[in-house]
Amino acid sequence: MRIRRHTVLASGLALVSAMAMSGCVAGEGSAAAGGEGAGEWSTDTLNIDFATYNPLSLVVREQGWLEEELDGVEVTWVQSDGSNTANENLRAEAIDFGSTAGSAALLARANGSPIRTVDIYSQPEWAAIVVPGDSKIKDVADLKGASIAATKGTDPYFFLLQTLDEAGIPLDEVEVQNLQHADGRAALDNGSVDAWSGLDPIMAAAEAEAGDKLIYRNIDFNTYGFLNAREEFVDEHPDVTQAVVDAYEQARAWALENPEELSALLAEVASIDPEVASTVIEERTVLDLDPVPGDKQRDVLEVVGPIFVESGDVAAQKNVDIALDELFAPEFAQEAVASDG
Repeated sequence: MRIRRHTVLASGLALVSAMAMSGCVAGEGSAAAGGEGAGEWSTDTLNIDFATYNPLSLVVREQGWLEEELDGVEVTWVQSDGSNTANENLRAEAIDFGSTAGSAALLARANGSPIRTVDIYSQPEWAAIVVPGDSKIKDVADLKGASIAATKGTDPYFFLLQTLDEAGIPLDEVEVQNLQHADGRAALDNGSVDAWSGLDPIMAAAEAEAGDKLIYRNIDFNTYGFLNAREEFVDEHPDVTQAVVDAYEQARAWALENPEELSALLAEVASIDPEVASTVIEERTVLDLDPVPGDKQRDVLEVVGPIFVESGDVAAQKNVDIALDELFAPEFAQEAVASDG
């Protein structure tokens, strides 16, 4: 099934018209410059990520909808191990679209990375504080003086900061080891750290396989799943941006109708037990939500933003405020929803 074609956004029409007047729709050497599908798309390449923490990305990649729809466009998939790697690749222009937590998207924009959020792919409870099953740490108060693994620049890191703040534990009274998510779990299992601010599906696997325990959960400390794009790509290629968001909304409908198949797909890509994947999808991930970035996400980020400044991750609050005003590009998800409706 092909993605339904939508009316091109006004900015896209202006771009195509300007190119047409210059005698070239998509530029020399592009797929749209000649041959089959001539003039259809404004670029001949699309670099997009997939991530086990973004179930919809797995569906879009598996179904091949973008490859089918974007005739003449070479689609390249790059795996993101965490929000930090997605942000790094977006900044380096290694990918055009990347999957992050909302907090990580705001952090990147506040520190000068020119990205826009074009779709909300989930509301997950994907982060929690994890300890070994036999740990003497029973609650957050026991974390004072502990060594804790967390991946800086990701939701689990900001989950940890919020958790410590709520408990009245200064950041300098714990040792944070900056480890990628999978390495954090390994450090917890081998005793190199006392606790880990974990990320699903790795966290759910740790519970099932090693008997690790979640001592603190709070869905309100988890920011939404943001699909971000390079601002330059959004501005220059609104037609392809719309196609990507359309594919995501097609994937959302598919995922809601096929939760067992989605769990099986996650289990395969993440190399985890199907029951663990089912826990992640059915108990800790909300996919049935409004995909348009807006007030709900802004409300969450307004809480997290000052923590960036306090922790030294962002130089000043004004940087956060400007980023909040510039981050969202809701028109693509609005178009996708309107067309589906």
